[in-house]
Amino acid sequence: MNICILDGYTLNPGDLSWDKITALGNCEIYDRTSPDEVIERAADAEIVLTNKVVLDAYRIENLPKLKYIGVLATGYNVVDIEAAKKRNISITNIPAYSTMSVAQMVFAHLLNITGKTAHYADEVRAGKWSACRDFCFYDSPLIELAGKTIGIIGLGHTGMTTARIALAFGMKVIAKTSKTKEQLPEGIIPATLDKLLSESDVISLNCPLTETTREIINRESISKMKQSAILINTGRGPLVNENDVANALNNGRIAAFGADVLSTEPPSPDNPLLKARNCFLTPHIAWATLEARKRLMQTAADNIKEFIEGKPLTNKII
Repeated sequence: MNICILDGYTLNPGDLSWDKITALGNCEIYDRTSPDEVIERAADAEIVLTNKVVLDAYRIENLPKLKYIGVLATGYNVVDIEAAKKRNISITNIPAYSTMSVAQMVFAHLLNITGKTAHYADEVRAGKWSACRDFCFYDSPLIELAGKTIGIIGLGHTGMTTARIALAFGMKVIAKTSKTKEQLPEGIIPATLDKLLSESDVISLNCPLTETTREIINRESISKMKQSAILINTGRGPLVNENDVANALNNGRIAAFGADVLSTEPPSPDNPLLKARNCFLTPHIAWATLEARKRLMQTAADNIKEFIEGKPLTNKII
């Protein structure tokens, strides 16, 4: 089998091995592939792996040898599913490989916002503690999580893991979910979206991006939140209307925003969140711990092996 990896750099910038995949066929690995290079590079490939390189109907139609598309991520919006289905091309993705890492990032942002970790580390470097007359130095309020209410929108793998961590911090957990109270673990309470927005001290977005969740956070939903609310987004950038969130931050309508994802990545220099008040952004790295990338690599190899051996595909999409 000829295997083509279109954009392997973010998965493996050099600290992992491709050996488990290269052992399965003749493999061409590209760090990055532009849209106009896809057809030429994958022309002889029966198996194509992509993370963010788009395989639309035109490219799928012009890759006659293509039999299998492996998405090196949880989402599969980069593939035209209907075009692949017409060609009887199998598609797999890699769900749940980064659950713990993404939930960890939820609390990395939350703890930075409530404990002002980065702020105080910078102040110490600037000499503020050394110049202080007291044994400690703080110039703004700090927040304890115990007793606060966290509202989680989306109780999939990451949302549920986030909920369990929140419970360990002593937080009250409410969630927008289709599950009933009887179906949920002890301590997680289902809530309507309006109730969640109005009662939560912290709101964590852990839902998939769909037509119903796109810009679920907007001017109207923000108007229902507490002014002291902290919003965290480790799901997908378009879950929030970025202009509305930036305006809310700058006007003091919500307290803070922490996000690992934006609607366009990398962001445009004029994205309003880049300069918004109390906005803390990380560059889409929640998924990228070494441990998570190792799991991703192993699952990608397992998926390909199942395909080559003609076994039912564990992570098949179509």
